[in-house]
Amino acid sequence: MALPAGAAVKLTRRRLLAGLGGGIGAAVIGVPLLTGLHGSTSAGSLLPSRRPLPNPFMLPFRVPPVLEPIRRDRTGDHYQIVQRAATAEMLPGVRTGIWAYEGRFPGPTIRSPRGRRTIVSHRNDLPVPTVVHLHGGHTPAVDDGFPTDLIPPGGRRTYTYPLRQPAATLWYHDHRMDFTGPAVWRGLAGFHLITDPDEDRLGLPAADRDLPIMITDRSFDTDGSLLYPSLDPMLHHMAGVREPYGSGVLGDVVLVNGSAWPVAPVPAVRHRLRLLNASNARRYRLALDPPPPGGGGLVQIGADNGLLGAPITHDAIEIAPAERFDVIVDFGRYRPGTQVRLINTFGDRTTTPVMRFDITHTAPDDSRIPDALAPAAPPTPPPTVTRDLRLRHDTVNGMPGWTINGIPFDPRRPALTAQLGTTEIWRISSDFHHPVHLHLASFRVLGRGLGGPGPYDSGPKDTIDLRPAEQATIRVTFTDHPGRYVFHCHNLEHEDMGMMAAFDVTGAPFNGRD
Repeated sequence: MALPAGAAVKLTRRRLLAGLGGGIGAAVIGVPLLTGLHGSTSAGSLLPSRRPLPNPFMLPFRVPPVLEPIRRDRTGDHYQIVQRAATAEMLPGVRTGIWAYEGRFPGPTIRSPRGRRTIVSHRNDLPVPTVVHLHGGHTPAVDDGFPTDLIPPGGRRTYTYPLRQPAATLWYHDHRMDFTGPAVWRGLAGFHLITDPDEDRLGLPAADRDLPIMITDRSFDTDGSLLYPSLDPMLHHMAGVREPYGSGVLGDVVLVNGSAWPVAPVPAVRHRLRLLNASNARRYRLALDPPPPGGGGLVQIGADNGLLGAPITHDAIEIAPAERFDVIVDFGRYRPGTQVRLINTFGDRTTTPVMRFDITHTAPDDSRIPDALAPAAPPTPPPTVTRDLRLRHDTVNGMPGWTINGIPFDPRRPALTAQLGTTEIWRISSDFHHPVHLHLASFRVLGRGLGGPGPYDSGPKDTIDLRPAEQATIRVTFTDHPGRYVFHCHNLEHEDMGMMAAFDVTGAPFNGRD
């Protein structure tokens, strides 16, 4: 069900901007200028919890359960998910109200073999419309989760995912126009993992040594409920947030798979950590404390859309909203009994600790990290188009907002048209921190400024972390599906306030892959 065209779309944005008023100018401009350009690690303002916060490392680490299909047949694997209100123990001994897939945050994990059609039927038992986007999926437009393709309260929608793409750590989340930020903050997010026998044969850590890790930040009210500065707490009509949060909402509690600063007992063997930053606006610089002897404790094997060609060793990894990094940590480099914290060196006080691994015992380990991971990508057509995209704070209808090339999001007005089977060069420039996400297609980062790619730009990507006053260049080949899609800033407050653009893809599918 699509949102009616015309006045309703314009009214939502106008009411949003009017509600923000002149005060948000200080939030959108002042906060990033004071902090973003002078060493800030995230665009946004801290929303302090009103409840005294517990000490970290009191809750167990929990792996989201894997959802079983209701049936498997020649058409694919069929799943059912209900979106509903529930409660969860995010803080020790406290029940917090959430909106969730199957009543869980994160939602249940879906594991799909590469090339096996996955059909997911969603029923919306929430009081507001929703949209489901498979983030990182090469998905037909009708099933991609365009921001106005709504599931009304009490309604259903079935999404079909071909998944003809490499094994990767994907995730699904709400994508409703103007209200993505508060909906994801309330819990509408989950993992969707694509598997592949070719990847299985590499000998990477698997089974209970393959850990999905969704990192989010949240803030809590005195009663343990989630705090979020919505102009309309019911999320019905007035989109947007109170000042000074128009530049992004930052929580003071770090959750891992929905639990505050959890503890994971692990044997002294290699583990695969599928790191996902599902925060609205916060960036993290993740490191192990203490580092293993000799350093290089985080061995990156994968990026947003699949494996790297070869592993890359890091002491720390910077991860922006929506990015994923698959890393191997060899806990065998520590003595049993060691407590190893995963920390955020961009954090302060309560946002420095992320989680803790307790090394319990030695154990056999037949996993390995091969020197070669993914085969070289097949050649793609030479670029035929170069585009310049500018992400900026701007004035929209006389009010502060965020735009791409000076234009706020209009679902009826595509910003560009691409041709299937062609390759394009996009030069994207920013004013503040903007993690830019492209639907439908993966891309390769060619460079930043006058230099080459950054240390965290390797592999197939669908999100690039742009820093203040930076230009990055990416190469994208449109290989899969025609239709209308979007690209946008994945700082969800920026997205909700206009920093998104539609694009059309035309032509017949291309047989190659990026």
